[in-house]
Amino acid sequence: MKRGLLFSLLLVVATSVTSLAQKSPVDETDMAIKGIPRKGQRVSMQLDSKRVEESWKKQLDEQFGSKVKVDKGVYTMDNVVIESIAKTPVRVISKVDAVPTGTTVWWSIDLGNAYLSKEATPVQWNAAEGYLKDFARKLYREDLAIQVATAEKSLVQSQDQHMAVIAKADAIRKDIEKNKQKKIEIQQQLAQNAAELQQFNNQVDLNLKEQEAARADIVNMRVALEAVKERLNKIE
Repeated sequence: MKRGLLFSLLLVVATSVTSLAQKSPVDETDMAIKGIPRKGQRVSMQLDSKRVEESWKKQLDEQFGSKVKVDKGVYTMDNVVIESIAKTPVRVISKVDAVPTGTTVWWSIDLGNAYLSKEATPVQWNAAEGYLKDFARKLYREDLAIQVATAEKSLVQSQDQHMAVIAKADAIRKDIEKNKQKKIEIQQQLAQNAAELQQFNNQVDLNLKEQEAARADIVNMRVALEAVKERLNKIE
């Protein structure tokens, strides 16, 4: 039963995560960086901002290494090559922000002869859009993996608890059997005790009869003794 519920829950989570990943919107948005407005591209995700920023920084560090500069949450990369977007070096400025619906990752790319934009550089725009969406999908997959691992852990704990309950039930049944056996033993002891009591009562009755007989013997012996004394007194 629990496995079925867990499986259904995971299907729902997987479906919702897949849906979210597919619907990670990428839009063209201007952002002022250090007072300078810049045209850029932004992807929105319904994920925790701290984890998104950690993952974004990790991806940039792995891809661009020492060229990644961070200043007050703003990532700057000069003369980097993003093969999927442009074959020549570009300048990238990026920022991760927490929003009411989750998190946004924004970047502005200076292609050298133009800034990335939907109208001016449509080919590069589509490539950059794919890059951000791939990043969003990766994070959603990681999030699902975490949820699956948590669900599996919960399942193991539930199974352990179930086995503990079964073991407890077995112990209770054994205690009940022991109690029944003890009751039988007590009943046997009570029956034996009643028989012994009856035997003692019989012995008491017999003893009373023996005492009565002994008293009768004493009386008879006294009578006989008095008779003998009386005869002796009559002898001159």
